[in-house]
Amino acid sequence: MTERSPLLSQGERGRPVVLVSAVLRGALAAGLGLGSLAVLVAALWISSPAPDSGPGEAFHTAAALWLLAHGAELVRTETLTGAPAPMGVVPLLLSVLPVWLVHRAARDVLEPDEGRGAPSPGAAFALVTGGYLLVGGAVALYVRGASLSARPLSLLLPGALVVAGAAASGVWTAHGRPLGPPPSWAPVRLHEAMARTRFLRRADAVGRAALAGTAVLLGGGALVVASALVWHGAPVQESFLRLSGDWGGRIAVLLLALGLVPNAAVWGAAYGLGPGFALGTASTVTPLAFTGHPAVPDFPLLAAMPAHGPGTPLNWAAGAVPVAAALTVAWFTVRRAVPAEGEGEEAWGPGETALTTALGAFGCGLGAALPAAAAGGPLGTHALADFGPVWWLTGAAALAWTTVIGVPAGLLLRAWRLRGRKKEDVEEGTPAHPVSTAKPPAPAVPEPPAPAKNAKNAKNAKNAKEENGAKGEDEGESQEEGDDEDDLDAYDFLPTDPWHARETERETDRETDASPGPPAASA
Repeated sequence: MTERSPLLSQGERGRPVVLVSAVLRGALAAGLGLGSLAVLVAALWISSPAPDSGPGEAFHTAAALWLLAHGAELVRTETLTGAPAPMGVVPLLLSVLPVWLVHRAARDVLEPDEGRGAPSPGAAFALVTGGYLLVGGAVALYVRGASLSARPLSLLLPGALVVAGAAASGVWTAHGRPLGPPPSWAPVRLHEAMARTRFLRRADAVGRAALAGTAVLLGGGALVVASALVWHGAPVQESFLRLSGDWGGRIAVLLLALGLVPNAAVWGAAYGLGPGFALGTASTVTPLAFTGHPAVPDFPLLAAMPAHGPGTPLNWAAGAVPVAAALTVAWFTVRRAVPAEGEGEEAWGPGETALTTALGAFGCGLGAALPAAAAGGPLGTHALADFGPVWWLTGAAALAWTTVIGVPAGLLLRAWRLRGRKKEDVEEGTPAHPVSTAKPPAPAVPEPPAPAKNAKNAKNAKNAKEENGAKGEDEGESQEEGDDEDDLDAYDFLPTDPWHARETERETDRETDASPGPPAASA
């Protein structure tokens, strides 16, 4: 008997249709993305008044752009010099549809159909990715030898890596985005830490702070670009009208500019962080200065560059973007470090707050470096071989800004949110909401009565005690049967007469017994 593959779950054993369905879903996702782009390119080709090529060339262009959307680097063979020229700037908006299709295909495969099971997570990832890459390999062979072809190595890295990452995110989403256990080779302390709820809360805070800081950083970069386009409105309009004289060409330029809007946002974020971006191998644009001789092609987005030379205070104002990102990281961290009153969670200490803010800053730096690596690339050879931000400089600058500003801001925000609370509430490990520390009042011990002056007073006190006890018993019998016995006085067994009163009573009794009787009356 042959052994089953460990990738297959119990519900899929003996059901090859489930496996075939997973492969087909991956291939269908690739076909939908390719078909959508082919329809768009064909429509632009048809609307062109005098196309220079036939429909075959248009479909080759659509296939090459589809590969470019996955991060593959294209090579143009038809150049003015005749030498092949690379084209590696990926329109990031063009990558949204393929990545989303792979993500959804992997997620939907794990939803079992009626009457059929679902593959295991590992099988779903492998089958969907394999089906998608089969179509990608066929497309790469189709464009081979055309005027736009793909470099073979770029098809694997980052092309195949992008597909695998999108499929993995789909499988993770289908399982509720869990933070699973670490690998078996990881240290035991890491396994123990991840098993605690406290670790999960800290990891969630780091992730939220990093995502929020990255979003503010990229959003601020988009705001910088929008401001530059408005400020340089006339040159942008002239460049747009100069590129094409017919509506078909202008629509193509507009669609290309829209596809590069996310790239421009990343460039704007890198500009605000300080490292800026390159406009060729001999020119750099930063808030401090625009240096070198740029090799700028005629394009509307590039017409919004600042003036050549040293920067002005208006350029320096772009530094507000990383400051806002750092404050966002601090705010999202402190929201979890010091919960609102009454939520029942514990307030973090200063060290833990600072460490979590620093980890969120590291995540923000990583979130800035990855888009920077995808937003740039070569547009040709020689002077056009380098366009866009340097990813490691952008990530390091984002990490530095958010750490230097975010950590102190986080500690100040923590102190501000703890204002007005009791001292016991701000210590590490104590609840953030006020807790009553008052002790219950101790039961009052009945004071003994004053000492009796003579035996008569002592006997009167004893009789009064017996009468009070009898009266208490009578009252106790009249109470309901469900009364709790804890309501009784816990000190009823104590004597009410002090020891010196009891000693006086004994001496009086002895004197009375020893004294002779009264004398008899005389006759």
